[in-house]
Amino acid sequence: MTLPGRLAPRVLLASMGLLAACALYLAEPMLLQTLRNSLFDQYQRWQPRPAPAETKVLVLDIDEDSLARLGQWPWPRDQMAQLLDRLHEAGAAVVVFDVLFAEPDRSSPTQLHEQLPSELAAQLKQLPDHDQQFAEAMKRQPSVLGFAATRAPTRSTPISRFAVRLPADAASPAFPTYAGTATALPELESAAAGSGAMTFQPDGDGVVRRVPLMIKVDDHLLPSLSAEAMRVFLKQKLYRVDADSRGDVAQVDIGRIALPTNSRGELWVHYRADMSAQNLPAWQLFKEHPDARLHGAVVLVGSSAQGLQDLRFSPLGGMVPGVQVHAQAIEQALYGAPLQRPYWASPIEALTLLLAALLLCGITLTTGALTAALVSAGLLVTLNLLAWWAYSRHGLLFDALSPSLGLAIAYLGASIARHRASEQQQRWVREAFCRYISPNLVEHLVRHPEQLRLGGERRCCSFVFTDLADSTRLMEGQPPERVVSMLNEYLEGIIQIAFRHHGTLERIMGDGMAILFSAPLTQPDHQQRVLACALEIRRFTREHAAAQHAAGIALGRTRIGVHSGEVVVGNFGGSTLFDYRAVGDAVNVAARIEGVNRYFGTELCVSQAIRDVNPDTPMRPVGNVLLKGKEQPLRLYEPCDTQPDVLYEAAYKRMSADEEDALDAFERLSAQRRDDALVHYQLARLRSGQRGELIVMTDK
Repeated sequence: MTLPGRLAPRVLLASMGLLAACALYLAEPMLLQTLRNSLFDQYQRWQPRPAPAETKVLVLDIDEDSLARLGQWPWPRDQMAQLLDRLHEAGAAVVVFDVLFAEPDRSSPTQLHEQLPSELAAQLKQLPDHDQQFAEAMKRQPSVLGFAATRAPTRSTPISRFAVRLPADAASPAFPTYAGTATALPELESAAAGSGAMTFQPDGDGVVRRVPLMIKVDDHLLPSLSAEAMRVFLKQKLYRVDADSRGDVAQVDIGRIALPTNSRGELWVHYRADMSAQNLPAWQLFKEHPDARLHGAVVLVGSSAQGLQDLRFSPLGGMVPGVQVHAQAIEQALYGAPLQRPYWASPIEALTLLLAALLLCGITLTTGALTAALVSAGLLVTLNLLAWWAYSRHGLLFDALSPSLGLAIAYLGASIARHRASEQQQRWVREAFCRYISPNLVEHLVRHPEQLRLGGERRCCSFVFTDLADSTRLMEGQPPERVVSMLNEYLEGIIQIAFRHHGTLERIMGDGMAILFSAPLTQPDHQQRVLACALEIRRFTREHAAAQHAAGIALGRTRIGVHSGEVVVGNFGGSTLFDYRAVGDAVNVAARIEGVNRYFGTELCVSQAIRDVNPDTPMRPVGNVLLKGKEQPLRLYEPCDTQPDVLYEAAYKRMSADEEDALDAFERLSAQRRDDALVHYQLARLRSGQRGELIVMTDK
């Protein structure tokens, strides 16, 4: 038996857990992305972006109340021109329309005169065109119009009023790509100060977490509505895009504002919890004096009305108007509350996962389960606290979920490896322990460790005692090494027999041993088991002795005694050393029965208690034996090899009845059986004048 390997299998299994953790992180399945985004959303719920002390970003909301007061949407363009003029009078810096004006105003006189009688049509033609009025108002008030990005190719392209500067070695930036655009009317677009894409790309769960700062249509780089609003507000003509040779975008600069982005040039939106104070209902602009906050402000015009279907899912929960998303992005950019997931976040997370998993695997494999669990919990708490600290203090989004899941997988793999190694170690110890005590005792103590205490209980058990005759003479005539080898082979054979019958090896006494049945596990058939075990031991020892004689070794006969009775079984000794054994008169009697074999010339004797429970096993009576020191005789039997000994039993019956011809019966039997030691013993008794079945032993 060899000690199981301690390190290699555990390291291999733990490495599988580590590789699985790394593979999960690198693969980024959709479920993992969704969970990570949910974590980032939770950060924003716990700590939304604080409101600036004073903001110049306002939303002119075409809400349900405005639609009820001013009419259904779309409003006539002359009314939109009035809206622009009112904003201009209020001193708005730039007006941003989160609305697409792709078609002419159907209520404009130029559109209606074709549908009216000629006289009325001629009068209408004298009235100003609504779209022209709107365009004129935009010339007076700097405005940014929205356009829609499309997946299908189109002929229209927004007018470019800006330049884009890239590093010399940069590849084409990896901005979101579209096939075409749906733009505003040419006369409106010409009058506007800028045009920006209103398009969002929500995540798989429909939540808008990022807005693109630019998009790519064919070979053209076009700004988003938020970016263009900031450019016009800051009176800039240039976008500076920081991209690398692979096209990954790190940052977009608009004048003095540096906007960190992800690799696709998208800005993470840091949401405020409540933007209602910055919402101005559109109807108030026409009915009341303009709000003083409009002076110098970026005013976004959009709708929160459900009927206009411009509502988006927010990381904070619930839905917000699309125009609010633009407003949030512009405000966080202008007032320095960035939120970013830097390009180096993934490498840092991967390295953290690798190092922490290696540390955790090493600790799990080499320390106790409690220590490993505490270290695992400590690492998970530390990772999540660091991620929260980076977000709350610096606006950095680090994924603590993926490394945490990776650590959990690595810990699981290492724990399984350690548990497997522990099982192998326990199995090895159990097998090794079984070399010293009985396997069923080991199994019992493993299942019931609470019984590893001093004390015992009363129980009816059965015993087999064995002893090798003339062993002293044998040892004196052989080299010690040969004697030890022969004795080990002899004892090993008997022990295997005992274990096959589920006996408990109570102790080995030189070349003899004591075998216990029905303890520690109760065996209802222990008296049948003990006899079967004794019979098999007798067959083995006979064959073994014959083999040794053939090899020139005069191995003696094995004497076997079997008895059953009530004893106390349990742990005896002291607190330092336990000795599991049975104590009681039945143990002593079994040992004495083994000893009386040398007087009778028998190999195996069993008591009446064993005979009563095994009536089908042929046995011949030895007599009522009164052991020295006992007051009551014990009836003993010698089990026969195969068939009942009819002739012996007939002669014994005459002897027990004290008949005169008992001596003649044994004389005749002795003459027929020169090697039957029990017959010769009974004949010697009769010749000495003893009568009946009682045999009084004067020696122990």
